[in-house]
Amino acid sequence: MTLDETSAVREVHKSSLQRPSRGYRVFQVFNAIALTGVVVATLYPIVNIVARSFSTDHYIRAGQVHLLPRGFTLTTYKALMHDSMFWTNYRNTIVYTVVGTVIALFLTTCYAYVLSKKDLRGRKFLIGVAVFTMFFSGGLIPNYILINSLGMKNTIWAIVLPNAISVFNLLVMKAFFESLPSDLEEAASIDGLSTYGILLRIVLPLSKAVMATMVLFYAVSFWNSWFSAFLYLNRSELFPVTVYLRNLIFGATSGTSVGFDRADSVTAAASLQSVAIVLITLPILAVYPFVQRYFVSGVMLGAVKG
Repeated sequence: MTLDETSAVREVHKSSLQRPSRGYRVFQVFNAIALTGVVVATLYPIVNIVARSFSTDHYIRAGQVHLLPRGFTLTTYKALMHDSMFWTNYRNTIVYTVVGTVIALFLTTCYAYVLSKKDLRGRKFLIGVAVFTMFFSGGLIPNYILINSLGMKNTIWAIVLPNAISVFNLLVMKAFFESLPSDLEEAASIDGLSTYGILLRIVLPLSKAVMATMVLFYAVSFWNSWFSAFLYLNRSELFPVTVYLRNLIFGATSGTSVGFDRADSVTAAASLQSVAIVLITLPILAVYPFVQRYFVSGVMLGAVKG
């Protein structure tokens, strides 16, 4: 075989390797169709909810609102925007979310870092205590009595402290810390850093992905929480916005919505739930793009080890 023939055979072989097989092309087509269906199924409810929030009651009840508003109206939004209690409760939600996320992240990080040390005495017991709470709890009435006896009723602490540590988040962060090279900590210890110095100057800078993931998990949890506030708070000026909107929807069904006169309440009743969903999810949707790049990597890295 001549040199030219050899080169030609190599080119043909190379092109055959680069050309995707028929089965792979079929897979790509089905994959594209499946992902398109997932995107449509995910986006349609969101677009529909936004359209319903700007539509009048008549078209919503008739089932004529799909992707675009029908009978465009801002009645519900205007009533909420002019209600001072709405803004008070919205501010409460922001405060509860920020304070609760900071406390939860601090406690979870400290606990997870301790559990990641395999030579720690009593490590299995501490892990068992945490895992036990995933399956068993004290119950609603004992928890209420405990919160009341501690004097935390009608305070922010009744919202942020009982939910300060999520065991799932704890185990994810523990697994992430265990995946970090131990040589880094040993070298830092030889250089004279204390345990807290190693955590602050070595471990946390390497844990941005999992930290961002935990912030997102905790922030969403506190932002959407309403039952704890409904249970432990009796004063409306302390309610988070989720409880306000829950009461608003409940009042709309009986024609006595907060911030609405009787006529407006009947007109806006069918769109109240949509407006509530839009107002609750909007801040989370605004924050998510900034932490999205850390989200998947943080969960995957934390799931490397069990």
